[in-house]
Amino acid sequence: MTIAVNTRFFGETQADDLSNFLFECLSRLTEKYPQHQFIYISDKPFDKNLVFSKNVTTLITGPETKNILLTQYWFNYKIPAILRKYKADAFISLGSICSLRTKLPQCLFVHDLSFLHYPQLLKRARVRFFKKFMPRFLAKAKTIATVSQFYKLAIVDQYKIDADKIDVVYVGINKKFRPIVSEERETIKEKYTDGKEYFFSPGSTHLNNNLINLLKAFSFFKKRQKSNMILLIAGKTDEGFKKELATFKFRNEVRLLENLSKEELAKITAAAYAMVYPVFYDSLAMAPLQAMQCEVPVVSSNTGALRELCGDAALYFDPEDFKDMAEKMMLVFKDENMAKELIRAGKIQSQRYDWDKTTDLLWQSLLKAINS
Repeated sequence: MTIAVNTRFFGETQADDLSNFLFECLSRLTEKYPQHQFIYISDKPFDKNLVFSKNVTTLITGPETKNILLTQYWFNYKIPAILRKYKADAFISLGSICSLRTKLPQCLFVHDLSFLHYPQLLKRARVRFFKKFMPRFLAKAKTIATVSQFYKLAIVDQYKIDADKIDVVYVGINKKFRPIVSEERETIKEKYTDGKEYFFSPGSTHLNNNLINLLKAFSFFKKRQKSNMILLIAGKTDEGFKKELATFKFRNEVRLLENLSKEELAKITAAAYAMVYPVFYDSLAMAPLQAMQCEVPVVSSNTGALRELCGDAALYFDPEDFKDMAEKMMLVFKDENMAKELIRAGKIQSQRYDWDKTTDLLWQSLLKAINS
């Protein structure tokens, strides 16, 4: 069997959860099923070190999908031509877009409905595109894979799609994220915070990551607690955010970290006093789950699928209310028993998520598409 895969997002950045999802699943599928051929199709070159199975063919075909029109052209004309040329049996497309001009069975991975719930966070053209075409993508795909019951129900309610067509595959957690010994924890703290305890928050300055409210919450926390706690933010930050940060009273107790390796990100996560996850919207929830696996308390936004995915192992706040965020930060800081309970619950919750299980579920969804 020949399986084509849309790998447009492969290896874009280490912080890209969709890219991580793609890598974790494909690396397992190609190794587990050496009798099948996989065709990785991308619109731009990616690191060939991400491909380590002999049954993989990589194809780079333009144009690069830099805008909506080029994206439509790529999926509806370039992809069908490649599928015909290589006599593919099925197409897996991650990123909520499939081809409308092929008759091959397609398994569509839908991980993002932010255009419905938080359209203000996206460019208008992207919102218009998905509002117009998402019903067609969902109808065209033979099966739909998503990461939570929350999103499955949202798809069913919004688009009246048969629930049997939608498979929940969840996500996994990278094994690099693990608890560390006290000596290693102190080394990380010395390196990044001069030995001080810190809240850790992963995320770039995209509006969805809500970093301005995080800064406000941290300032509120510092004024109330009078502690030497530091805030570490890991992700690409722009000049506008840095200028905004320069106006905050506690700017010298906020550290920005960029271009971290996954190994270093894992260590920083594991050494944190707590993770604060202020996003408006997140379907994959990899960062808080990784923190739980590191035995770090999680203080999280209460939106979308986060409550389902994190369960009772997180302390939740309204991401639009920085005072609520600060109150939860103070609570986990002051109440040692609560912090310990979050760690205990997090260890249990994180055990539910495994990349091998996710990969098997995605494979079953693909086979269902082929056999439907």
